[in-house]
Amino acid sequence: MSTSRPTLDPTVAAVTERITRRSAGTRSAYLARVAAATESGPARGRLACANLAHGFAAADEPTKAGLRSGRKPNVAIVSSYNDMLSAHQPFRDVPEVLKKSIVKAGGLAQFAGGVPAMCDGITQGRAGMELSLFSRDLIAMSTAVALSHDMFDAAIMLGVCDKIVPGLLIGALSFGHLPTVFVPAGPMTSGLPNGEKARVRQLYAEGKVGREELLEAESRSYHSAGTCTFYGTANSNQMLMEVMGLHLPDATFTNPGTPLRAALDRAAGERAVAITAAGGEPTPVGHLVDEKSVVNACVALLATGGSTNHTMHLVAIAAAAGITLTWDDLSDLSAAVPLLTRIYPNGTADVNHFAAAGGTPFLIHTLLKHGYLHDDVLTVSGRGLWRHTHEARLDGEKVVWEEGPKSSLDTTVLRPADDPFAPDGGLRMLSGRLGRAVVKTSAVKAEHRVVTAPAMVFDDQADFLAAFAEGRLDGRDLVAVIRYQGPAANGMPELHKLMPALGVLQDRGQRVAVVTDGRMSGASGKVLAAIHVTPESALGGPLARVLDGDLVTVDAETGVLEIAVSEEEFEHRPTTGRAPYDVEWAGTGRELFAGFRAIVGSAETGASVIRPLPAPTEESPVAQHA
Repeated sequence: MSTSRPTLDPTVAAVTERITRRSAGTRSAYLARVAAATESGPARGRLACANLAHGFAAADEPTKAGLRSGRKPNVAIVSSYNDMLSAHQPFRDVPEVLKKSIVKAGGLAQFAGGVPAMCDGITQGRAGMELSLFSRDLIAMSTAVALSHDMFDAAIMLGVCDKIVPGLLIGALSFGHLPTVFVPAGPMTSGLPNGEKARVRQLYAEGKVGREELLEAESRSYHSAGTCTFYGTANSNQMLMEVMGLHLPDATFTNPGTPLRAALDRAAGERAVAITAAGGEPTPVGHLVDEKSVVNACVALLATGGSTNHTMHLVAIAAAAGITLTWDDLSDLSAAVPLLTRIYPNGTADVNHFAAAGGTPFLIHTLLKHGYLHDDVLTVSGRGLWRHTHEARLDGEKVVWEEGPKSSLDTTVLRPADDPFAPDGGLRMLSGRLGRAVVKTSAVKAEHRVVTAPAMVFDDQADFLAAFAEGRLDGRDLVAVIRYQGPAANGMPELHKLMPALGVLQDRGQRVAVVTDGRMSGASGKVLAAIHVTPESALGGPLARVLDGDLVTVDAETGVLEIAVSEEEFEHRPTTGRAPYDVEWAGTGRELFAGFRAIVGSAETGASVIRPLPAPTEESPVAQHA
């Protein structure tokens, strides 16, 4: 470790300071609750005999003896395993691997519970996608249920994809006194190049290839166990967990089924024991996730052109730790943080190429070196993010960490912070009379970042795709307004199926953009897309008053989302259209989530049904404890 610490970038410092100041009341209240839980020690020590007996009835005799004595730390394992989804299938045998390494390290372990894991790639364009965003908060609640038995001194979370990791972390933060290690599964090996996959998708959208050709291309892309290899929400999740210090160093992009992956899993069990109070390095997750680690996550997201979904997930994660993060914070950071990667859909490489080029060790090294990350943070490996500049290597059957690369091995994929692909990050925030929105610019060429064109308004993505198939979108510039797709309308589904059609129109020379209160996924591509528009149409937002032919401007350079209609006329227009399911929202389990639609917050505040606890008053017990 270097003894000299680089000067923190002024914008990173200023944003961190204002987040800390803004969050002072809620953060102190959160930490007071963590302190109260920590001081009381493992709750199983206060369980009545019948309760405790229930807690270890199914355990083997050594585990029963350890839990009866109360001297050994007990680690909860929570998993998103299922054998249908490639990203989660590798977790099948990991709990037993973890249990053995935990016992060897002097602890105990119990599989505390499973959480649901759905795949946005399977549900794209289907009714199931309308459950996707809500599943994050359901996973958080499921995690809390798993930990609620009060049997544990630490936790290990097994999760990978879109809503699963944010949900696991939000749930873990509700037990902020427990040290928590996240264990990834790793990406599948590289298959059909992502650029070729995108080409075949676009040919299919144009009717130039059939379903058999499309299925063959998709099957060659998604071909084995592990995370999909493009840099969408799943791999953005993994990047952020590492930069927040919740993974072991360099654990993120090691392929499943390899000796190094197995060694990293065993090492995670050992660290879970070490960071308990009994292990001597107590590291409560509620202390690890603080204002600096949240800013580090934002910086990593922006420097890598990561998933737009994290403009909601990071806000919700921060809130779970008593921290108020806003889109303005992300916007200001994006203006200062350079773009250092080109990974599909922001380039042609996949995450395996990124890892080979230097991966997270070099990325963190160069961001630290140039003052874009806070080094003085807690991680599950100890204090200091510098630990994550080291590479994981095998020494026999054990993992060791060696000094990582200090230069990129492929500058077409990964660059140093003083020679970036772009001087600013991959996300911008737009605002204007149509509301506030997020736009991902890292994959959009400069000549396509400003579009002014007549609106074509649709209340469902299927209507847009039908218009495309019928040729009604040909030969014209347009801004496709896809509304009534927000969280309160229908759960805010991803609208990624729009991208191939929009890409065809753009490649024909048409000026096109999309404006929507829905999501476009971590794989948003080359077409200008103003997404997550807030307030949403179903709650009376401005998109509900847009008419076909209105001139709309989407300007990612100046941050403007405007409509060329007089203020008086626009404000007095009645709303048109309706949410697709505002009368009946049923089938594929959607009726079970109707209550979520009724209480969900806005995209800008995290699109969550979980309400952050308010700052305490002077009279409250929490305030007195603080």
